[in-house]
Amino acid sequence: SLPAKLINGGIAGLIGVTCVFPIDLAKTRLQNQQNGQRLYTSMSDCLLKTIRSEGYFGMYRGAAVNLTLVTPEKAIKLAANDFFRHHLSKDGKKLTLLREMLAGCGAGTCQVIVTTPMEMLKIQLQDAGRIAAQKKLMAAQAQLSPAPAPGHSQPLESRTTAMQLTRELLRSKGIAGLYKGLGATLLRDVPFSIVYFPLFANLNKLGQKDPSVKAPFYVSFLSGCVAGSTAAVAVNPCDVIKTRLQSLQRGVNEDTYSGILDCIKKIWQKEGPTAFLKGAYCRALVIAPLFGIAQVVYFIGIAEFLLDMLPQH
Repeated sequence: SLPAKLINGGIAGLIGVTCVFPIDLAKTRLQNQQNGQRLYTSMSDCLLKTIRSEGYFGMYRGAAVNLTLVTPEKAIKLAANDFFRHHLSKDGKKLTLLREMLAGCGAGTCQVIVTTPMEMLKIQLQDAGRIAAQKKLMAAQAQLSPAPAPGHSQPLESRTTAMQLTRELLRSKGIAGLYKGLGATLLRDVPFSIVYFPLFANLNKLGQKDPSVKAPFYVSFLSGCVAGSTAAVAVNPCDVIKTRLQSLQRGVNEDTYSGILDCIKKIWQKEGPTAFLKGAYCRALVIAPLFGIAQVVYFIGIAEFLLDMLPQH
């Protein structure tokens, strides 16, 4: 039933986000740093520096808004894909690849209703630590303020909450403020869904002994991981553009962008084509388990999934 699908999709999102959020934070910070202002050399370097300067829970900055909105986002995405697949099928016949891609396109389009404001708020919170750390580093280098003593961390300059950001954006820019980067989000999520859903469906079928019997949970998990990481890397340039456009604050001497084309042009000219792959491996590490877990919980159902984990007597 639709309610069961929505509940399973929501629970899947909560579990997945909790597991991979620190990697997602590293992805955002790596994508946002520009040449000449690099604080982090890799994902592990970013996470270690985040823990040292902001504490363990610094890796979960922005997690609250993600956990709040990931339930409707994942529920809409997974349920919409099912809805479009059902209506695009003819008399129960197997969907063609083109129709599977159209269903994924519809799902990706529907989810941006929730994805855009969620990502908008999350990115501001995730990147706040990077900007604060960069300012302190620049100040220390310029001898404008003493460097922090070894082994001691300084509090961040701002601990803005998602609610404060939401109120400020609504007050200054209205609902459009929460939907900044909508075009770039569509540019990322629609192609992602076009690649992901058909690839997952066909990989999952390989593990089905009979078309009427569900694939084992580990097949759904591995299919979700492979399809998710493949689609994530394929659309990573769009994710870099979206992240840059949705960032409201910039570090010292970092570029601002007026739109998608301006962003592409400046990144290409100043950072080179490889900049569009920033955070690609982080994104693959985020999406693979996220969608693997989501598909297991969604397709098997949380109750059945938990029962399968219990010892059989």
